[in-house]
Amino acid sequence: MEKRTRFSIGYFVLVFIVLMMIQSYLAQVYGVRVLPYSEFLLSVEQGQVAEVNITSYKIKGKFKKNDTAGSARLAPDFETVRVEDPDLIRKLKESGVRFTGVIESTFVRDLLSWLVPIFFFGLFWYFMVKRMGGQQGFLSLGKNKAKIYMEDDPRIRFEDVAGVDEAKLELMEVVEFLENPGKFTRIGGKLPRGVLLVGPPGTGKTMLAKAVAGESHVPFFSMSGSEFVELFVGMGAARVRDLFEQAKAKQPCIIFIDELDALGKARGGISMGGHDEREQTLNQLLVEMDGFDPTAAIILIGATNRPEILDPALLRPGRFDRQILVDRPDKAGREAILRVHMKNVQVSDDVDVSGVAAMTPGFAGADLANLVNEAALLAVRQGKEEVTQAEFQEAVERVVAGLEKKNRLINRHEREIVAYHETGHALVGLSVSGADPVRKITIIPRGISALGYTMNVPTEDRFLMTKSELLARVAMALAGQAAEEIVFGEISTGAHSDLSKATDIARGMVKEYGMDDGMGRVYLESERRPLFLSVPGLSQERKYSEQTAREIDEAVRRIIDEQYDRAKHILRERRAVLDAGARLLLEKEKIEGQELAALMEENGFKPLNMGGASKHTAKAEE
Repeated sequence: MEKRTRFSIGYFVLVFIVLMMIQSYLAQVYGVRVLPYSEFLLSVEQGQVAEVNITSYKIKGKFKKNDTAGSARLAPDFETVRVEDPDLIRKLKESGVRFTGVIESTFVRDLLSWLVPIFFFGLFWYFMVKRMGGQQGFLSLGKNKAKIYMEDDPRIRFEDVAGVDEAKLELMEVVEFLENPGKFTRIGGKLPRGVLLVGPPGTGKTMLAKAVAGESHVPFFSMSGSEFVELFVGMGAARVRDLFEQAKAKQPCIIFIDELDALGKARGGISMGGHDEREQTLNQLLVEMDGFDPTAAIILIGATNRPEILDPALLRPGRFDRQILVDRPDKAGREAILRVHMKNVQVSDDVDVSGVAAMTPGFAGADLANLVNEAALLAVRQGKEEVTQAEFQEAVERVVAGLEKKNRLINRHEREIVAYHETGHALVGLSVSGADPVRKITIIPRGISALGYTMNVPTEDRFLMTKSELLARVAMALAGQAAEEIVFGEISTGAHSDLSKATDIARGMVKEYGMDDGMGRVYLESERRPLFLSVPGLSQERKYSEQTAREIDEAVRRIIDEQYDRAKHILRERRAVLDAGARLLLEKEKIEGQELAALMEENGFKPLNMGGASKHTAKAEE
């Protein structure tokens, strides 16, 4: 790589000082000598001065050629400050010095005294604006900060975006409109002015927008919603106007606004300060979208993971009237995404891409990209030239459960508690119908607080859950604490995440899915809640009475208690398997689900939910 040398103002200062020293030396030797007035009078009395010119402020003159005031090296010209001396003329006459009076013009000097500071101040301002990056300058506050990718720039194509085939099909029509708008306008058709991409974070919304520009070969204006709002009131609206003016000059083109919810949040309530500025910016955006020329080839694409908080005016026909869901990919989509990211990685032939895709239900595109990178780093750390299946399996565990902490010292009694806890999870998971198959059990600490975990595996992507399956998940989550109570007679603090998970499932059954006979088929959850984001502690409006709230709590507690008793009954019935599995886990620290299933068969119990060895995912249980 070519090394670039950065300019430093220190070099300029150093060169300037050296030049001034050289100039001073040359002026002293070959230029004009500056004399004190007393030395000038002495030179006149000694007959060394040939002639002088007297101005209002200075006296300039020359020494005689044969006498340069004691040194032939010094310059013959000199100057001194004029002093009000009434005897000066007499002394000049007595010494035979030719003298003249000169009226000195100060126009040039006065002009330069103004122009030179202005020039240097302007040069300094220009330098500071360049250092601040152009867009950051004060004079450009009203200019938009959009990154502009021209049509000849290297681009992303649809083939680079995998796992979102339905969204790509929807956007193909946008590409066709930009390439041949006359095809649609010929019979009076109008393409939607705005396309809104909605979906969870990391699913590829931004890449899809860039792929549309890449396929249609048009300029692409990319800007985040938060970049419109500025310190000064009115700057956001000015930036919106400037963005659309530039887009009209470069049509056909695409305007992409990422994180649209930062700009387009629903209006309402009392507006003060920054909220009023945001609403002004939103109003200007609505006006610009209404002012679109029907024949203008400009497509506005927005992306958000909070569509429920957008202003309704943005979503009406004529603005963002087409919404495209960019959801988490299914197994086939995850496999396609993995193949895209594996192109730049040295992957071994033994890697089962389909198996890795089956390990990762619920992973978005960004998660899969991180998974491939983690596997590559693990292979490098172990000195391998290629990434094998083992690295991908370990990468899944690292991403889901965290980094292994083999150096964390746990005393013998705590290790025994963790072993029975995790064996309890796995044993109930293999004993109840509807639970996810068990792949692996380990007591090696991972992440921040997990002292062990049980790896459950769905055999396929699921989009619906039955009541029996949800109850099985609650029973399995509570089985760890049930095993502790059976074996040790008391429970530990290691089940806090299990209790949280079980309570969330039970509360969802009661409030959202109408699965409790006592509460009936009533939806009791808040209407406006995040669709794609999980926001802990988000306060929601409660639309039921205190009595109903009490009944909800009782129903949730009843579900938890029933499934806890169910888990205890299963573990007491299979106590021999529980003890044998815990001993094996203490010995090996990590066992497969099939080993525990073999222990069940040895003791006369038939294991359920035995999934394929290649179809697995990880769920951390503490």
